[in-house]
Amino acid sequence: MPRAAGEEPVLTSVGAHGRGEDSGTDRPDGSGSGGSRLWHVTLSVSGAEAPLGEVRRALEQLAHDHPFLLTSRYANDHAEIRYWEEARDLHDAAAVALRLWGEHRSTARLPPWEIVGLEVIDRETYHQRVAEGCGPLPAAPVGVHPF
Repeated sequence: MPRAAGEEPVLTSVGAHGRGEDSGTDRPDGSGSGGSRLWHVTLSVSGAEAPLGEVRRALEQLAHDHPFLLTSRYANDHAEIRYWEEARDLHDAAAVALRLWGEHRSTARLPPWEIVGLEVIDRETYHQRVAEGCGPLPAAPVGVHPF
Protein backbone atom coordinates (compact mmCIF):
# COMPACT_ATOMS: atom_id res chain seq x y z
CA MET A 1 0.00 0.00 0.00
CA PRO A 2 1.51 3.37 -0.98
CA ARG A 3 2.35 5.86 1.78
CA ALA A 4 1.18 9.44 1.82
CA ALA A 5 3.88 12.07 1.38
CA GLY A 6 5.78 12.52 4.64
CA GLU A 7 4.22 9.45 6.26
CA GLU A 8 6.68 7.28 8.19
CA PRO A 9 6.93 3.61 7.15
CA VAL A 10 5.87 0.96 9.61
CA LEU A 11 9.06 -0.86 10.62
CA THR A 12 9.32 -4.04 12.63
CA SER A 13 12.12 -6.32 13.71
CA VAL A 14 12.33 -10.07 13.45
CA GLY A 15 10.98 -11.50 16.71
CA ALA A 16 12.01 -14.68 18.49
CA HIS A 17 9.75 -16.69 16.21
CA GLY A 18 11.54 -15.33 13.14
CA ARG A 19 15.14 -15.59 14.31
CA GLY A 20 17.62 -16.98 11.84
CA GLU A 21 18.40 -16.51 8.24
CA ASP A 22 15.75 -18.80 6.80
CA SER A 23 12.79 -17.87 8.97
CA GLY A 24 9.81 -16.06 7.59
CA THR A 25 10.70 -16.75 4.01
CA ASP A 26 8.80 -18.77 1.53
CA ARG A 27 10.49 -17.88 -1.75
CA PRO A 28 13.96 -18.74 -3.06
CA ASP A 29 14.97 -15.07 -3.16
CA GLY A 30 14.55 -14.79 0.62
CA SER A 31 11.45 -12.66 0.45
CA GLY A 32 8.45 -13.66 2.47
CA SER A 33 4.80 -12.79 2.26
CA GLY A 34 4.03 -9.12 1.82
CA GLY A 35 7.32 -8.40 0.06
CA SER A 36 9.50 -8.53 3.18
CA ARG A 37 13.08 -9.68 2.81
CA LEU A 38 15.82 -10.57 5.27
CA TRP A 39 18.78 -8.22 5.64
CA HIS A 40 21.97 -8.95 7.56
CA VAL A 41 22.79 -5.91 9.71
CA THR A 42 26.10 -5.04 11.36
CA LEU A 43 25.89 -2.01 13.65
CA SER A 44 29.12 -0.56 15.07
CA VAL A 45 29.14 1.86 18.00
CA SER A 46 31.92 3.53 19.97
CA GLY A 47 32.62 6.21 22.54
CA ALA A 48 34.22 6.92 25.88
CA GLU A 49 35.54 3.96 27.83
CA ALA A 50 33.07 2.13 30.06
CA PRO A 51 33.63 -0.77 32.48
CA LEU A 52 33.61 -4.05 30.54
CA GLY A 53 31.15 -5.62 32.98
CA GLU A 54 28.65 -2.82 32.41
CA VAL A 55 29.04 -3.03 28.63
CA ARG A 56 28.48 -6.79 28.70
CA ARG A 57 25.46 -6.52 30.99
CA ALA A 58 23.91 -3.82 28.78
CA LEU A 59 24.39 -5.86 25.60
CA GLU A 60 22.99 -8.96 27.31
CA GLN A 61 19.94 -6.92 28.34
CA LEU A 62 19.53 -5.66 24.78
CA ALA A 63 19.72 -9.25 23.48
CA HIS A 64 17.20 -10.38 26.11
CA ASP A 65 14.79 -7.58 25.22
CA HIS A 66 15.26 -8.18 21.50
CA PRO A 67 15.97 -11.86 20.79
CA PHE A 68 16.49 -11.15 17.09
CA LEU A 69 20.07 -10.12 17.94
CA LEU A 70 22.47 -12.84 16.82
CA THR A 71 25.71 -11.75 18.34
CA SER A 72 27.41 -8.80 19.97
CA ARG A 73 31.14 -8.27 20.36
CA TYR A 74 32.42 -5.62 22.69
CA ALA A 75 35.40 -3.85 24.23
CA ASN A 76 35.45 -1.03 26.77
CA ASP A 77 35.10 1.65 24.08
CA HIS A 78 33.28 -0.01 21.15
CA ALA A 79 30.87 -2.76 20.19
CA GLU A 80 29.49 -4.51 17.14
CA ILE A 81 25.97 -5.93 16.94
CA ARG A 82 24.93 -8.36 14.20
CA TYR A 83 21.44 -9.59 13.44
CA TRP A 84 18.88 -10.36 10.74
CA GLU A 85 16.22 -7.75 10.07
CA GLU A 86 13.01 -8.37 8.17
CA ALA A 87 12.05 -5.34 6.11
CA ARG A 88 10.56 -4.39 2.78
CA ASP A 89 13.79 -2.84 1.50
CA LEU A 90 17.26 -1.71 2.50
CA HIS A 91 16.03 1.75 3.48
CA ASP A 92 13.59 0.33 6.04
CA ALA A 93 16.17 -2.13 7.44
CA ALA A 94 18.74 0.66 7.79
CA ALA A 95 16.22 2.99 9.45
CA VAL A 96 15.44 0.38 12.12
CA ALA A 97 19.15 -0.29 12.66
CA LEU A 98 19.98 3.40 13.03
CA ARG A 99 17.32 3.76 15.75
CA LEU A 100 18.24 0.58 17.67
CA TRP A 101 21.01 1.96 19.91
CA GLY A 102 19.34 5.24 20.79
CA GLU A 103 15.89 3.82 21.41
CA HIS A 104 17.22 1.19 23.81
CA ARG A 105 19.96 3.23 25.47
CA SER A 106 17.95 3.87 28.64
CA THR A 107 16.03 0.57 28.93
CA ALA A 108 19.14 -1.60 28.48
CA ARG A 109 21.43 1.01 30.12
CA LEU A 110 23.68 1.04 27.07
CA PRO A 111 26.79 3.26 27.10
CA PRO A 112 26.27 6.74 25.59
CA TRP A 113 28.16 5.77 22.46
CA GLU A 114 27.47 6.89 18.92
CA ILE A 115 26.87 4.79 15.84
CA VAL A 116 30.07 4.83 13.79
CA GLY A 117 29.26 2.17 11.21
CA LEU A 118 26.37 0.40 9.58
CA GLU A 119 26.33 -2.34 6.99
CA VAL A 120 23.08 -3.74 5.64
CA ILE A 121 23.29 -6.48 3.02
CA ASP A 122 20.67 -8.74 1.55
CA ARG A 123 20.56 -12.44 2.26
CA GLU A 124 21.94 -13.41 -1.14
CA THR A 125 24.97 -11.11 -0.76
CA TYR A 126 25.59 -12.42 2.77
CA HIS A 127 25.63 -16.03 1.58
CA GLN A 128 27.77 -15.15 -1.45
CA ARG A 129 30.38 -13.48 0.77
CA VAL A 130 30.43 -16.39 3.20
CA ALA A 131 30.83 -18.87 0.31
CA GLU A 132 33.75 -16.82 -1.05
CA GLY A 133 35.39 -16.68 2.37
CA CYS A 134 35.02 -12.90 2.51
CA GLY A 135 32.77 -12.77 5.56
CA PRO A 136 31.02 -11.66 7.58
CA LEU A 137 31.44 -15.10 9.07
CA PRO A 138 28.34 -16.79 10.45
CA ALA A 139 27.56 -15.64 13.98
CA ALA A 140 28.84 -18.54 16.04
CA PRO A 141 28.70 -18.72 18.89
CA VAL A 142 25.54 -16.67 19.18
CA GLY A 143 25.51 -14.30 22.13
CA VAL A 144 27.54 -11.52 23.74
CA HIS A 145 31.34 -11.92 23.59
CA PRO A 146 34.43 -9.75 24.05
CA PHE A 147 36.49 -8.88 20.96
